[in-house]
Amino acid sequence: MDNNNQPGNPQRRAFFRRSLPIIPVAAVAAAGGAATLATLDNSHLPTVPGPAVNTALRDAAQYQPSYFSAEEYRFVQSAVARLIPKDELGPGALEAGVPEFIDRQMDTPYAAGSNWYMQGPFQPDVAPEMGYQLRLSPREIYRLGIAAANQWCNKNLGKAFAELSTADQDKALSAMEHGAQGFDSLPSATFFAMLWGNTKEGFFSDPLHGGNKDMVGWKLIGFPGARADFMDWIERDEAYPQPPVSIHGQRG
Repeated sequence: MDNNNQPGNPQRRAFFRRSLPIIPVAAVAAAGGAATLATLDNSHLPTVPGPAVNTALRDAAQYQPSYFSAEEYRFVQSAVARLIPKDELGPGALEAGVPEFIDRQMDTPYAAGSNWYMQGPFQPDVAPEMGYQLRLSPREIYRLGIAAANQWCNKNLGKAFAELSTADQDKALSAMEHGAQGFDSLPSATFFAMLWGNTKEGFFSDPLHGGNKDMVGWKLIGFPGARADFMDWIERDEAYPQPPVSIHGQRG
């Protein structure tokens, strides 16, 4: 990860506020299936002092995944907690329900690759302008990527990702972003790019998709949400005075 965007750097949230007026969502997430796992123990996750959060944010920790195993979900929780951490400016991706958003995406046609062109030839070494060049669907990228990431962490840092210190988790994420050696099933940068992209989508999408609980992402960047009309404020160099509104009419 870029040094100016490390989790402990005070410029991190300022970066979001400047450069992410709105994040386009690549896939529409549907509600997940019936819960099949026991309540996850989140006590191992990093705790960062910050403002109190409301019931909607606390409920994010109680979500039961329908696609990820307990171990996989702990990885997702721990990873997004480092990518967008809680700080003095507000809740992070974990509290905002981003793991739920990602899990719910896994039950959509997008995650199965149904709306992607998935026929060969597959040539991963071609220029990025040629588009996605792997035979793996998003569901497969997550399953293989999490397993490879934990294997890499065990080999290089002595523990699975979720059990590492926050400093070592940051080292692991940075290594994945820049092409960690030892990811045999897929390039680590491909896995990191999907994880990072979905984390941003979950943090800034409408709450109906499972993330952005209490519209914390929209509040951070001053986005009005699904209001019918705020065109008269577009050209003003001042903050919009009203709270954001979700598609379902919830007010932040």
